[in-house]
Amino acid sequence: QVQLVESGGGLVQPGGSLRLSCAASGFTLDYKAIGWFRQAPGKERESVSAISWSGVNTYYRDSVKGRFTISRDNAKKTLYLQMNSLKPEDTAVYYCAAVRTDYDFPIGASYEYDYWGQGTQVTVSS
Repeated sequence: QVQLVESGGGLVQPGGSLRLSCAASGFTLDYKAIGWFRQAPGKERESVSAISWSGVNTYYRDSVKGRFTISRDNAKKTLYLQMNSLKPEDTAVYYCAAVRTDYDFPIGASYEYDYWGQGTQVTVSS
């Protein structure tokens, strides 16, 4: 059974850090582009970051550039999103997603993805 399971969310004060993980099971991460998305209450889901299947190419939305870092460990079948200098506006449910692709580019569009995790809540508040 194909699964993506996020973990690492929680409550953190502004300026703090969290590291989200996304563990894949039932399939390998070879030739899989990975994306992190988030959805805040009352808002549409938005792309946060994405990484190509090789890990060489990455994408970040402007509001998280310099604060978030996406990475992957294909051997461990795990994806990561290191989030530093967190702000209240980063509060959302964060999802990881995967799609098989032959192109070594990050994919930002949510409709391109086939596999989704259940999400993990990130709350940034004092």
